[in-house]
Amino acid sequence: MIAENLTNVKNNIKEACLKAGRDVSEVTLVAVSKMKPIEDILEAYDAGIRFFGENYVQELAEKMEELPDDIKWHMIGHLQRNKVKYIVGRVDMIHSVDSRRLALEISERSLKLGKVTDILAQVNMAGEESKFGLRPDEATDFAIAVSEMKGIRLRGLMTSAPFVEDAEKNRNIFRSMKDLSVDIMKKNIDNVLMDTLSMGMTADYKVAIEEGATLVRVGTAVFGERNYGGLR
Repeated sequence: MIAENLTNVKNNIKEACLKAGRDVSEVTLVAVSKMKPIEDILEAYDAGIRFFGENYVQELAEKMEELPDDIKWHMIGHLQRNKVKYIVGRVDMIHSVDSRRLALEISERSLKLGKVTDILAQVNMAGEESKFGLRPDEATDFAIAVSEMKGIRLRGLMTSAPFVEDAEKNRNIFRSMKDLSVDIMKKNIDNVLMDTLSMGMTADYKVAIEEGATLVRVGTAVFGERNYGGLR
């Protein structure tokens, strides 16, 4: 079932890229495996997926111990500063950096390990009170501040759009995110690349791709609905 789901998602990604005049190689599928058992992740792995996203540090750390070393883990959930030490040097990218204090903690931990950690600035583009993230008007100053920190590299932006039944309702949010990333890129800030735009989930990833997403975080469409009663 998971392999079949992945085929459907990949086909949708191809269609969205074709519609937008983009090459499919520009978009990476991050399979969101939170609350999913090892067996399900291995099924996706056997189907060729290597990028997985997790929301919780403890769950991520436990899965790392049990799963193949060539998986590229992405931390996509809210990250507390006191949990940074458990994932720096172990994850491929941290999507959810929403404050200078958090960025500085990642910087300091990375320096101690002699690593450079790729991060994304989380932007609350829709202005939802229930979600974390920088305000859009804070993003440029944040990028400038982070550019001066050693041990981290700001690769781009991330947002979580509102849950909607009609994906078109989020199109303007995704378009605004792309515009914001372009605006920051034009400033040519040292150590800030803006080559990554993480946006779009199961309900709206096709529209996000049409508007410039390079990473789409898809869980339900890959693994099915989650059982929040436990991991196993």
